[in-house]
Amino acid sequence: MTKPIRILVIGCGNMGASHATAYHHMPEFEICGLVARGDSKIKLNQAMGSSYPLFDRVDTALASTQPTAVCISTYPDTHEEIACQALDAGCHVFIEKPLADSVAGCQRILDKAKEKNKKVVVGYILRHHPSWIRFIEEAQQLGKPLVMRMNLNQQSQGYMWDVHRHLMESLSPIVDCGVHYIDVMCQMTRSKPVAVSAIGARLTPEIASDNYNYGQLQIRFEDGSVGWYEAGWGPMMSEAAFFVKDVIGPKGAVSIVAQEAGAAGNSDNIDAHTKTESIRIHHAELDEKNKFVKKDEWINLQDEPNHQELCRREQAYFLNAMVKDLDLRDHLEDALNSLKIAFACDESVKTGKVISL
Repeated sequence: MTKPIRILVIGCGNMGASHATAYHHMPEFEICGLVARGDSKIKLNQAMGSSYPLFDRVDTALASTQPTAVCISTYPDTHEEIACQALDAGCHVFIEKPLADSVAGCQRILDKAKEKNKKVVVGYILRHHPSWIRFIEEAQQLGKPLVMRMNLNQQSQGYMWDVHRHLMESLSPIVDCGVHYIDVMCQMTRSKPVAVSAIGARLTPEIASDNYNYGQLQIRFEDGSVGWYEAGWGPMMSEAAFFVKDVIGPKGAVSIVAQEAGAAGNSDNIDAHTKTESIRIHHAELDEKNKFVKKDEWINLQDEPNHQELCRREQAYFLNAMVKDLDLRDHLEDALNSLKIAFACDESVKTGKVISL
């Protein structure tokens, strides 16, 4: 039997705990250490019923454990430094989105990975969800141009408001979450984005004066398609229509209809953020009396993985990337592209200008 891959888990909060749990139950991986500045690593060890070595510092952990790969789930402003440390130590890297907190930092990681001939996989969780894959495929059947409407507003309190405030020390919601949905739009259109505009509002004094906890972005594509995405974090956010995933084209529309996940009171439930439940397909074709020719179709989705299972599927992809030497050039180019668009939207919020790409 092939020896398991020694993986060092850096960051033991929400996503780090989920990825560590996936490794813990996958025989192909062996966790060689948990790294975090606070006591989250202790709580994670206890939750998994394990006794993995614990570290406060990344450099100490890398030197002590000599891992084959690392998993980085820290705050975005630390991604670049930690990823480059890991690559310099000869490790493959799984890193949570966004890849870095700047385009230059993202490019530095990609250059370092190429120099060291190591794999870097970015945590675009929706790319591993069969229902979202189907949603994108159905959207591609609607003709061009497309109108893409999406949001994910989160009414956060307690621990999650602490997390969101920390995230906003380096990134806004439309950058941190927006890269997911920008990536989805780019997959749907397969067209080049040409311009973005965005608005934002600072709804709390608890974040920096130059940042905002509500934002909405708009993208225009070369093929005439347009898309918007809205994201807001905080205790003041409304839960009315916080979950919209809808695409319109000349031939009709396709929508994710998640009646349970999209219900009020669920915006801070991490499982609800990826849940689909069903897809509704509307056909625009009319007869001679201008009546619809076809009734709407409902696709009830059977393979509906929860958040933890999605993390396992991400790590299975990471495993394949290392073991089968997958070509990740397109994967990384897409990650860089979505981040460039997200930062252009952030620039639009702060300058009030339309940004050409």
